Amino acid sequence: MRGGFRWKLMGSYLALVLFLGAGLYLYLSGSLERSMTRDTRAHLQDQARVAALVALKEIRELDRDAPALTASLAKAIRSRVTVIAGDGRVVADSGLDASQVSRLENHGHRPEVIDALREGIGSAVRYSATLHTDMLYVAASFGNQGVIRLALPLSELEAAKQRLRKSLGATLAVAVLASLLFSYFLSNINSRKLRKLAAGANRIGRGEFGTRIAVSGHDELGELARVMNEMSGRIRQQLEQISSEKGQLDAILEGMGEGVMVTDREATVTLVNAAFCTLFGTGPQVAGRPLLEISRHPDLHAACREVLSARSERHQEISLTGGREALVHWVPLLEDGELAGAVAVFHDITALKRVERVRRDFVANVSHELRTPVTVIKGYAETLLSGALAQDPARGERFLQIILNHAERLSGLVRDLLALSELESGEVGLKPEAIAVADAARHALSLVAQRGEEKGVELRCGDGLEGVAVRADRARLEQVLINLLDNAIKYSEPGGTVELAARREGEMVRLSVRDSGIGIPEKDLPRLFERFYRVDEARSRDNGGTGLGLSIVKHIVQAHGGTVAVQSEPGKGSVFSFTMPVA
Repeated sequence: MRGGFRWKLMGSYLALVLFLGAGLYLYLSGSLERSMTRDTRAHLQDQARVAALVALKEIRELDRDAPALTASLAKAIRSRVTVIAGDGRVVADSGLDASQVSRLENHGHRPEVIDALREGIGSAVRYSATLHTDMLYVAASFGNQGVIRLALPLSELEAAKQRLRKSLGATLAVAVLASLLFSYFLSNINSRKLRKLAAGANRIGRGEFGTRIAVSGHDELGELARVMNEMSGRIRQQLEQISSEKGQLDAILEGMGEGVMVTDREATVTLVNAAFCTLFGTGPQVAGRPLLEISRHPDLHAACREVLSARSERHQEISLTGGREALVHWVPLLEDGELAGAVAVFHDITALKRVERVRRDFVANVSHELRTPVTVIKGYAETLLSGALAQDPARGERFLQIILNHAERLSGLVRDLLALSELESGEVGLKPEAIAVADAARHALSLVAQRGEEKGVELRCGDGLEGVAVRADRARLEQVLINLLDNAIKYSEPGGTVELAARREGEMVRLSVRDSGIGIPEKDLPRLFERFYRVDEARSRDNGGTGLGLSIVKHIVQAHGGTVAVQSEPGKGSVFSFTMPVA
């Protein structure tokens, strides 16, 4: 294969030489044969004229002098000599004796004899019945006595032609052998450059775009080498650019938080990113599989078919497994005006939907919480305005107390809502400092001591408070302790106890508030720290709770990097605890 072109080039050289040689052989063979025939005829005519002159001088009587003359002329010019009288009778013939000559037919009608008698010389080529071969006849008249004719067998001319053909054939064979040798060297020289070009093109085809072909000469092959070098450089630059752009595209796709999926016109997935795999719980090997195998969501397939058929954008919301929701933006993928597929971008809106639900529930809960005290205040105020205060002062004073209680409840609710909003916004400016847990515990217990005395609940400090310090915002830490202690007092029966304790857990300190109250059902424990969630709503309102205290506690603790927990059993009390970093 490597030497195939060289042999083809050599074959073309050889074929050209053979073609030219064969043409030259045919031309020279025909031309030389015609020239030989023409020269032989002219030479024989010259000999005939000379013989006619000799006959004119030597022959006095035809029958007496002609036989001797024909014999001597035939020997001199090595041709058959015949003397013919003017009336066509054969007088003498160098090839026949006298008895044979007398039996020859009259030659007066022979073309060469007719031409000789009329024009002085004539010639003809025809088959000789006497000698049984083709002969060349040339006749010349000598005076008025008759015609002398010379005859030459054409077999000698044919032999000469054969010798000529052999000479030409030998010359052609030598030329072919010489051309074979020269074509081998010439093809080897020319194919060497082409082999270099082919080897360079092969390396470029394998991706070795740094290959450079040596340029030699300014002919077409040198120009081809320069073009291939420039092409290799341009391909290398374009591939580097494509690789760079692909790397950027891959980085963008992998860095996107939104899932991206690309399909062809048959809804077969051709490209996905990591976010898509996470969203659908699949691996990157989904490329090349139909969309129906990846997700059996009917709305997703309907949207894909609609985008591919209508070639228009589309937005849709779909629900995925695991309670996740996504907003899908479909765009048709066009290449030169032709549909090539579709691109889908999946926005995970699970958190947005959850926030929307939380906001909706929050508004509903706030409205519900505000409705009761506002309604009570409005009702009692209208009663007082109708004259109840003047008619029954004691009853009016009780109404005013109820209005005051509900106003305080509204004030507490607004205060807690503002505090919770501030904590959830993440804009709380904490001022952490080292705080002795024992001091913070004693201060919080002192603030709720009056409430404990009124309820008949004993407040006391438990183990682990002394010698422990936490790093926290003092006001926020006291707010957490007061909320937990206040809840413990509210839901404890008279004669019960509330204990505040602490213990070290690695780099954290866990503070716990234990009560001997009514306890909490196990089903309500996971939702205790939600906003407005109450185990017993009626009793919570009677105790003046807003349903936001534990939610505020959770946010404050999380802002400090801690966690909250609760343990409870109905009828045996509860333990609320939280952690704070060690100072």
